[in-house]
Amino acid sequence: MTAASPPDPLFIGVDGGGTGCRARIEDAKGSLLGTGIAGPAALRLGFDRALAEVKKACHAALEEAELGSDALGLAHAAVGLAGVGRKGSLEQLVLRQHPFRSIVYVNDATIACIGAHGKRDGGIVIVGTGSVGFAVVGGQEFRVGGYGFPISDEGSGADLGLHAIRMALRAYDERAVVTSLTRDVMTRFNNDPFEAVAWMDHATATDYATFAPLVMRHADAGDPIARRIVRDAAEQIDELVRRLCECGAARVALLGGLASSMQPWLAPDVQRRLVAVEGDAVDGALHLARRAVMKG
Repeated sequence: MTAASPPDPLFIGVDGGGTGCRARIEDAKGSLLGTGIAGPAALRLGFDRALAEVKKACHAALEEAELGSDALGLAHAAVGLAGVGRKGSLEQLVLRQHPFRSIVYVNDATIACIGAHGKRDGGIVIVGTGSVGFAVVGGQEFRVGGYGFPISDEGSGADLGLHAIRMALRAYDERAVVTSLTRDVMTRFNNDPFEAVAWMDHATATDYATFAPLVMRHADAGDPIARRIVRDAAEQIDELVRRLCECGAARVALLGGLASSMQPWLAPDVQRRLVAVEGDAVDGALHLARRAVMKG
């Protein structure tokens, strides 16, 4: 099929997180042209790998839009990446060559917050592989937590997995009660703690987070250890929400792969402060791409 002539200008929004990368292309009127997905694009995985996944997602979106790869040269892009807040990361990114007409790099939490509140002020707490609280209030950004697993990201999927494995090893040693959760966790390691040790040597936050659905399932079924782990995690999320409110965020939304399953465990006062999400992180990125052009 012959590639169609693209409209001018194009806008691309990209959300690059620890579990995957999503891209959307829109025309000047805001009409959706194409979407694309790729693998994890967090900067902790390496700049080359992260940016390669960004390009892969963008090319997938171009293919769906039936546009040639040279159309990227007509596109104004905004890319949110997990890990941009780390020292020196943004400076390294802006020095890299890119195929776009223009590009803006921001933290993935920034675009998630902008998208969640339809461009208005507000806060978000992301509960996924990692966790972070983030708010935009009066043009000022506030960040709470989210400094990276295992030293931070409390209440996240990775944190749930870490505590589940710890408790399973303690139960194996008969230092804690054996439950259905601890048995299922040890089954993943063939009931051999040294398989867990070998796994740990190479495990990433994403690997630890694969245990989170198991923990949530057992907690919902009444497993005492799972319930304790989830209650402790929920208290950490409560603290993030309350802190954002103290920073002036009148609206707080809960985002991420664990948001819906974690919300019932949150304190009543926290649940009352939560609002529905209006848009996603890619919506936020597209808004930034358009805003950057208007400012230019």
